[in-house]
Amino acid sequence: MKNLGTVTLETERLILRRTRQNDAEPMFRNWANDERVTKYMTWPPYESVEQLETTYHKFLLDNQDKLDFYDWKIELKEIGEPIGAISVVQLRKDIEAATIGYCLGYNWWHKGIMSEAFKEIIRFLFEDVGLNRIEAYHDPRNPHSGDVMKKCRLLYEGTARQAGKNMQGICDNVHYAILKEDYFAE
Repeated sequence: MKNLGTVTLETERLILRRTRQNDAEPMFRNWANDERVTKYMTWPPYESVEQLETTYHKFLLDNQDKLDFYDWKIELKEIGEPIGAISVVQLRKDIEAATIGYCLGYNWWHKGIMSEAFKEIIRFLFEDVGLNRIEAYHDPRNPHSGDVMKKCRLLYEGTARQAGKNMQGICDNVHYAILKEDYFAE
């Protein structure tokens, strides 16, 4: 495993990139203030750009130079601004595994954007970083998140009952994962 940090990646429609100083306003406008987006997240909608700038946005800017920190803004080439984010929310160096979390602005749901972004992150983490396992989980009341995982070839591993908490309260976590051997088998 070789940590490379958040490097810029590109797909047909997207640029996956580090957070920029001027991203707080489009982050707020495109997803961070929307209750539909945060409904199954672990954080409530932000109330102002200033609140976002002094908390989460500052955290991202302060950490993005670390080689074991992976957080991408999903920039839609067509509009040239971020519409969502995808991150390694937990990195287990001992077993070379990453847990992925993601969110996308409501206006871009059901267009294959998150699957496109996640597939590129999977490629990068297996081929360039050298991870052995990539996993993700979702609240069963949010099945579209699970659909993204399935489209990206993650396999269902089980449901951990009342193992998580999000804006809806205590919830089950539906777990999916893909191994390096699965990825390279295709």
